[in-house]
Amino acid sequence: MTAQAPDELPEALAAVLALLRCPHCAGPLRAEGGRVVRCAAGHAFDVARQGYLSLLAGGRAPAGDTAEMVAARERVLAGGLFDPLTAAVAEAADGAGDGALVEVGAGTAHHLAAALERAPTRRGIALDVSRAALRRAARAHPRAAAVGADVWGPLPLRDGVAGAVLCVFAPRNGPELHRVLAPGGVLVVATPEREHLAELRAALGLLDVDPRKAERLARRLGDGFARRASERVAWTMRPDRETQLALAAMGPSAFHADAAELRRRAGALPAELEVTGAVTVAVYGRR
Repeated sequence: MTAQAPDELPEALAAVLALLRCPHCAGPLRAEGGRVVRCAAGHAFDVARQGYLSLLAGGRAPAGDTAEMVAARERVLAGGLFDPLTAAVAEAADGAGDGALVEVGAGTAHHLAAALERAPTRRGIALDVSRAALRRAARAHPRAAAVGADVWGPLPLRDGVAGAVLCVFAPRNGPELHRVLAPGGVLVVATPEREHLAELRAALGLLDVDPRKAERLARRLGDGFARRASERVAWTMRPDRETQLALAAMGPSAFHADAAELRRRAGALPAELEVTGAVTVAVYGRR
């Protein structure tokens, strides 16, 4: 593998640059020397030394995952605890239309990397607001580019460039997902069931799963999508104590729970606790 010159765009990013757009004026982007990307109106964006491109439009972006949350997620995913979910998401993306594979709220881009392994001719784009996540996503797969973006706002993607969009425990911006998805493309949405991590949530005092999650999903997607298929994925995990803590620390409960209190509660649990995984993976197409 040829070493990347310090003044060149990462190959994965250069390959998808034509699919991106300026977050300020929606114009096309071009590469300049020194790892700078610019639009015709003069808006310029630097590529971080870790290989990701931030296309955040300025202003106050939502809080993204912290470095600690990303490290916890890496531990869980690298340990294979969510492999049944990853496999189901990657398989669902096999129905993609023409275009790139895009993951919104991608985190470490673990699921995107698995989907790209099943699609050797595709390019991938991982969108996330967290710098810590983007640093990891930029290394997730040779064909995956990491791009900083607020997925609640206008996405820095041109119209109809995504053959598949993956949304795993991530925000669903219905109008924007509809805009960037190509005709014939698929939107793959993974949402937790009430039983997901139930043993840990009860023991560690973690946030509960919203019982009206399905209603909120339908409302956010609006009338622009039709469900094509749905699969309930259920499995059992046996995490050790450190991984139990990582499961608690990788999600939104990390913003609300005290780390010392979590560790104290985890100390009362069995060294290897049987934990349920239960997720619905749904596939949508554009109406």
